Amino acid sequence: MSRFLFVVPPLTGHVNPTASVGGELLARGHEVAWVGHPGTLEPLLPDDALVFAAIDDHLETGIRAQRERWLALRGMAVLKFFWEEFLIPLGHAMVPGVSDAVTVFAPDVVVADQQALAGPLVARGAGLPWVTSASTSAELVNPLRTMPKVDAWVRDLLHEFAGGDVRFSDRLVLVYSSKALVAGEFGEEVAFVGPALTHRVERVGFPWERLTGGRRVLISLGTLNGPAGERFLGQALEAVAELDVQAVMVAPPRPAPANVLMLPSVPQLALMPHLDAVVTHGGHNTVCEALAHGLPLVVAPIRDDQPTVAAQVVQAGAGVRLTYSRARAADIRSALASVLDEPEYAASAGLVRESFSAAGGAAAAADLLEKVVAG
Repeated sequence: MSRFLFVVPPLTGHVNPTASVGGELLARGHEVAWVGHPGTLEPLLPDDALVFAAIDDHLETGIRAQRERWLALRGMAVLKFFWEEFLIPLGHAMVPGVSDAVTVFAPDVVVADQQALAGPLVARGAGLPWVTSASTSAELVNPLRTMPKVDAWVRDLLHEFAGGDVRFSDRLVLVYSSKALVAGEFGEEVAFVGPALTHRVERVGFPWERLTGGRRVLISLGTLNGPAGERFLGQALEAVAELDVQAVMVAPPRPAPANVLMLPSVPQLALMPHLDAVVTHGGHNTVCEALAHGLPLVVAPIRDDQPTVAAQVVQAGAGVRLTYSRARAADIRSALASVLDEPEYAASAGLVRESFSAAGGAAAAADLLEKVVAG
């Protein structure tokens, strides 16, 4: 049996696919460990998971504060801050902990999230094969290709940090999507395995008895958008108040119509089979989890990779895109009515679901990782 070390940033959406793939490897008898922020990792992993610390609570608190600053920015300032104040400093901060994990655990393969830049840097220094866990497919299509100076600036930052572009391995890139969503030509190292959803741990409770009959929708802006979502969520509440649906909204408590179940968090994956549509900011995990269940989407992207993911949904015919900063209740209501009432949206979502199923998920990813060890 072999040893696999997953290197992840302190971001839930980046941990989730590694929890699934790692769980599959464990089920096959391999040894698996994770390195990152224990406080982020442990709630998402099995109780007996082996976790190494590369980020302590003090640093994670600082990262959260940086996120709040990031949410207040607009335009190119978002990208500049993301790289200069988040990704590159995070990479430097994680190097000692990742190095220690490699020394102690002695992995055969390092599997690094595309935003955990310390993983490839340490793996190369140790002479270990490393693989990319692409928690979002947006960078694969190079959204900066129309801005060559900005693209060159990002590559310069990566070269200064690691001597090259370490976002993607030239050996294997695990992409948790399919070509039904991600258009383009890709190298042989890029493997579309579909969403990795098995072996996932969800410790959040849910009042299942409060679900009513009829159609149900989930409204969620993810884990990182916080107060930035207040205006949109208020408009969404007004929108669903006049629809014949039950809405599950993930948000802090606030007055809500009788047909809205307001919760601070939900077991999202477990909830998906009980839904008919999803309203989201376009986070890669939420979008792919919804499409894996054949659910059409209303997508209101905010920043980062979300506009690219939203464009993928629209191109696939599986949803409607709204302008996050300008969407009013009437817009959200109309979009929801469209994806619920017009069968072509659900049909297109079903085609994406079929492509995800055919891709193989965590089992396919584990097969490929075993081949890396075998050489």
